[in-house]
Amino acid sequence: MHDLQRVIADILGIVQFADIYHFIIPHVGVGGGVEGREHVDLVPLVKFTLVFLAGVSALFGLGLAFAAKRFAVKTDPRVEQVKDHLAHAHCGACTYAGCEQYAEAVVNNPDVPPNLCIPAGAKAAETIALITGKKAEIREPHFARVMCQGGWSRSAKRFKYEGVQDCRASVLAGGGDKACNYGCLGYGTCSRVCPFGAISMNDDNLPVIDMSKCTGCRKCEAACPKKVIEVLPASKAVLVSCHSRDKGGVVRKNCEVGCIACGKCVKICPFDAPKIGNNLSRIDIGKCKVCSLCAGVCPTHAIFDFIPHRPKAVVTEKCIGCQKCAKVCPVDAPSGEPKKRHAISQEKCIGCGICTAKCPVQAIDGTFNALEVFAAAAAKKQKATAKAV
Repeated sequence: MHDLQRVIADILGIVQFADIYHFIIPHVGVGGGVEGREHVDLVPLVKFTLVFLAGVSALFGLGLAFAAKRFAVKTDPRVEQVKDHLAHAHCGACTYAGCEQYAEAVVNNPDVPPNLCIPAGAKAAETIALITGKKAEIREPHFARVMCQGGWSRSAKRFKYEGVQDCRASVLAGGGDKACNYGCLGYGTCSRVCPFGAISMNDDNLPVIDMSKCTGCRKCEAACPKKVIEVLPASKAVLVSCHSRDKGGVVRKNCEVGCIACGKCVKICPFDAPKIGNNLSRIDIGKCKVCSLCAGVCPTHAIFDFIPHRPKAVVTEKCIGCQKCAKVCPVDAPSGEPKKRHAISQEKCIGCGICTAKCPVQAIDGTFNALEVFAAAAAKKQKATAKAV
């Protein structure tokens, strides 16, 4: 027993731990004496602990430094520069999860344009284009459009809903309280999810879009459980504001302003834009020239014209009297003799812009042009941004 203790003591002495050993394991047992101490010296134990911790820390530090160097991901400094010029709204208008993801994509991917951050505006797009060496093209604004006009006073309900005032919660109660399964429920979910405060609810519980604030981020479009909100180009301002696929008789029973698929819009459109399918008229925005003729003949006013005031057509001195304006005008507003300057009746003119598009010498001014919507929207948004700054 004494020999074993002597061997252990020698080993501990070699590594200079003898004092600690005696402190931790006193000599007790048969033939062994118990050493009683009046004072215990903790200095060796503290020194050992500090040395041990310093060694472990140094070891882990070296390991972390090696890992950081070995697995480091190189970042392009331009990413931070691009991030500084973004809106940091994380709205999703650029189709990326957040501003950081878009900044990385626009720097590293040559196919990603620099003008996708709509809230940041045109100046930010130009700056990002300079940073990334790309070309900033003019992008037409997109706005959220509410494809339903059936407010609570103009539509029927199946039951009285008294739950949480949220469209998504209302849908859980049998698909919603509206008799029309395709209409806006009117509980304001879209207005609450909009990060820019661009949506408000009117007195008839329908969403109203403020185009000066709307960025087309599609958050409202994604949040609407009935999918009555669509984000569309600003210049496409004549739309069938209804999603109902019910037959005409059912629509009339459920809503005063629903599409009944009567086909009048198809017959009057000179550009073949409206089509009837699944008991609903839909306007092809690629063909539509925003003349608003279909809105004028719709018996239920389901086709909504987002341009309330259209300028009248005026013939200038360039007119050669070709009479093409008279041939294409749907309301017979132009008049005049061949090869002489024509005139357009201001009382008859509806400002559809068809004569302007057909005039071979561009002798007609004052009619609606789709680009005017773009320019007006851009100016309004720029003014709102300047006020905010």
